[in-house]
Amino acid sequence: VQLQASGGGLVQAGDSLRLSCAASRGAFSIMGWFRQAPGKDREFLALIGWYSGGTEVAHSVQGRFAISKDNAKNTIYLQMNSLQPEDAAVYYCAGRRAGRSAFEHWGQGTLVTVSS
Repeated sequence: VQLQASGGGLVQAGDSLRLSCAASRGAFSIMGWFRQAPGKDREFLALIGWYSGGTEVAHSVQGRFAISKDNAKNTIYLQMNSLQPEDAAVYYCAGRRAGRSAFEHWGQGTLVTVSS
């Protein structure tokens, strides 16, 4: 099962960026986004139910980040608005299979850098 994240890059503070993550069709019941900045723990950002469409977004990024999906493309997205330097991190997508309690499948990560 592959997860391929893309869309990272260098942006200025206040800019927006959309990350994408393509997954094998039907592989996961829940997919999510996490990030990890240098010297910090991995942080949960958002998740989406692949079949239900239900979403959950971390309080720390609510109002700025949104998760969505395109079933036809087997892809999830993370729309990030009003980016700040503290949002700089490697962003990972992850998949959780039905009946599992943890995200066990991870993409390779995409780097987001935000200049002030």
